[in-house]
Amino acid sequence: MGALPVFRWRLAPDGYATYRQLRARGLRPGGQDVAAQLERPRRRRPPLVAYLYRIDLAKPVRPMTQARWAALAKANAARRICPACRRDAGYVIPASLGMCVPCAYPEGACDGIAA
Repeated sequence: MGALPVFRWRLAPDGYATYRQLRARGLRPGGQDVAAQLERPRRRRPPLVAYLYRIDLAKPVRPMTQARWAALAKANAARRICPACRRDAGYVIPASLGMCVPCAYPEGACDGIAA
């Protein structure tokens, strides 16, 4: 494979799109390789790079099936279970704490924190 074509920021020709732009159109790259890249120059730092895919080779996004919805719901529910007390916290457990707030800050430890 040869070198990728490089375009300046906002100057890509028609027919190319970033992953997010494809997704906004209901498309996905569909296994194709990166076709080109955009570079946005920055002062005293390396340029920002965005990869481009060809729109004509993109495929439609696969629809969510009942099984995928169920798996997603199960995964989200697991993120709400505190590993210390095994209760549903009612919110996603913060990764910084690793447990629900009452377990992380036992009685009296967070009295000074405004509610």
